[in-house]
Amino acid sequence: MKPLWLNEPFPCPSLEHETRAKARQNQLTKPPGSLGGLETIAIRICALQGRDSPSLDRVRIVVFAGDHGVAKAGVSAYPQEVTREMVRNFSRGGAAINVLARQIGAFLEVVDVGVVADPGPLPGVISRRAGDGTADFRTQPAMTGQSLRIAFEAGAEAVERARATGCDLFIGGEMGIGNTTAATALACALLSETPRRLAGPGTGLDSAGVARKVTVIEQALTEYARTSHDPWETLRHLGGFEIAALTGSMLAAARSGLPVLVDGFIVSVAALLAVRLRPETRPWLLFAHESAEPGHQAVLTALEAEPLLRLGMRLGEASGAALAVPLLRCACALHREMATFAEAGVSGGA
Repeated sequence: MKPLWLNEPFPCPSLEHETRAKARQNQLTKPPGSLGGLETIAIRICALQGRDSPSLDRVRIVVFAGDHGVAKAGVSAYPQEVTREMVRNFSRGGAAINVLARQIGAFLEVVDVGVVADPGPLPGVISRRAGDGTADFRTQPAMTGQSLRIAFEAGAEAVERARATGCDLFIGGEMGIGNTTAATALACALLSETPRRLAGPGTGLDSAGVARKVTVIEQALTEYARTSHDPWETLRHLGGFEIAALTGSMLAAARSGLPVLVDGFIVSVAALLAVRLRPETRPWLLFAHESAEPGHQAVLTALEAEPLLRLGMRLGEASGAALAVPLLRCACALHREMATFAEAGVSGGA
């Protein structure tokens, strides 16, 4: 059963602040439109925050970790033990996202929503386990209704912790061996696409590995075709605990009026699920980058999303989103701090 709060009203961005932001951009000491996408970003953040002076000083990154039963089919270049080992690495501060979070001054937390082997108590890691990994979705639904609900609410709870700190921007990330397979299966189901078109190398599969992944996803979609295509049930049958948590976090953020910066392929699939469940979520989503996964462009197109960066990344962990934060901050600073023509005593254009 879906959480009751999904039926509650979702706010809209402030049209008043958007209008004022557009007017200010036209008064700044530059030709109109000369800062390109930076102007659009600043106007958008003013509307999302309901502020004339946008700021992204307080950024919170939450990495959700979970394992997938389908990993036993050999769909990853790495063994499943890596998920638990990476959770420990996050806790020690040694992963890419730890480095990037420190560089941008973001608060980072990790939520274990279902690593196969419980890593135990660790600094900076919150245990909100929905199970010891999902089931193998080739033969049965990945999650029960109860485990889906636990993982989904873990995402919403992460947003509540972020809001309690006065967070300006929420970023969700993921870690889980096999999760590009789950995300691709979800994307195929949601977009009525084929695995041959959307499946990619994930953690670094060779051509034989990608072919094996395609076969696995085809098997899962054949099983899934016998069920309801409601987005919630699609998530339950084909998703992962971390994807469920990401979906819950984006819906909860939109419901509370908190802007979200969406990471790569897997997080974008969660965003697509969130939008399918509540279309009012879409205005609250900014998109950080286009990853090297073949399916990402199809998902971005479905969301009518224009990513900020194209760097060929496919790491996950919210790494691409973290890299986009300085760009967003620069857009806000330009909007706040540039002088207008009147303030600078500069003649305006014709």
